[in-house]
Amino acid sequence: QVQLVESGGGLVQAGGSLRLSCVASGGTFSFYTMGWFRQAPGKEREFVAAISWVGTRTSYADSVKGRFTISRDNAKNTLYLQMNSLKPEDTAVYYCAARRGGLGAVDYNYWGQGTQVTVSS
Repeated sequence: QVQLVESGGGLVQAGGSLRLSCVASGGTFSFYTMGWFRQAPGKEREFVAAISWVGTRTSYADSVKGRFTISRDNAKNTLYLQMNSLKPEDTAVYYCAARRGGLGAVDYNYWGQGTQVTVSS
């Protein structure tokens, strides 16, 4: 059973940056594809980015390409999401998630509790 704990959310002005972290425990972190998702008020949860087991392959939603960067440090059991050029529409609760298997945007088995990101205009 993998436990995931996110941190790093907060309030930032449009155009600013934040870095989210997600620390994993209870499993072998390097066995899992990791992803970031987000859910805005009144909307369904959506895929943001994913990274492969060793971090050599990544995938991004079109809405964040060129602005967000996903990375991982397997020695520290930690996943990151660097968010630059933030927009008000990036406001959401951000979740990290883990899945066995290859890179993808669905079928994640383990989820964190989420961290709030608010971007003011």
